[in-house]
Order: sequence, then C-alpha cells, then structure tokens
Amino acid sequence: MTMPTSTTSQIELKDFRLATHIGTYAPGDTVPEYHALDLTLWIHSDLVLIAQDGMAHVFDYDPLVIEIERLAADGLYETQERLMTRIVQACAAYTAIEALDIGLRKFPVRAGSGFLGVRLAVDGAQLQRMRDDRR
Repeated sequence: MTMPTSTTSQIELKDFRLATHIGTYAPGDTVPEYHALDLTLWIHSDLVLIAQDGMAHVFDYDPLVIEIERLAADGLYETQERLMTRIVQACAAYTAIEALDIGLRKFPVRAGSGFLGVRLAVDGAQLQRMRDDRR
C-alpha cells in the first residue's frame, strides 16, 4: 500500500437521492425513478484532525446539504448538467472547500436497468475563479 505524501481530508456524500425533476420525456420514453448524487469535497485537514470536539472546529456540511436539496427541488431542469453546475456554485460559496468531485446519475436508463450519469472534477483554481466571479 502506498502512503500519501501529504495529509488530505475529504467529506463524502454518496447515493444521495434527490427530489428533482430532470428532463422532458415523450410517451413511451423511460422516465427515471430517481436521481442520485455523489459529492466528494476536499477540505483542509485542520478541519478533520481537531484538538477538541465541537462544531466550531470542523466543516459544517449540513447547510450545504440543505442547499443542495433546495436546488434539486427548484423546478424542472432540462439537463443534469445544469443542476450539477448550480450545486458546484453552492459549494464555491464555502472557502473551506478546496476542490470537489461531483457525480449525478439517473436510474433506470432503459427497461428498468442501468444508471446514466455525469461526473465533474473541479480543482481549487476553478473554485477560486467562481468565487471571484461572484464578487
């Protein structure tokens, strides 16, 4: 097993089913039963390796999860990519997030089987550009 050369910290949200409506479908098309989100956030290790217990010493992800739920329920999306973009923008609002990997997938694709998804990795430089654009 190869050990990392530096300390990294991640917060992972996996298989999070979103109450969302994505896409338009003609009669006879397979309509997804659900969309699931995978989100990995890289944060500074000082927010995980803590000297004392308490929310003041860690990254509080609950407000972000609530915002993701709000964005997902915010009307009809034509594409998965638009919802993903809005979630990435929400993540950029948190300076503690140094980078992220996001995946959104739907089930089923056809005839009751298969997942189809989109994945995006966003580095710190891109997150910073998004933060700068908000100003």
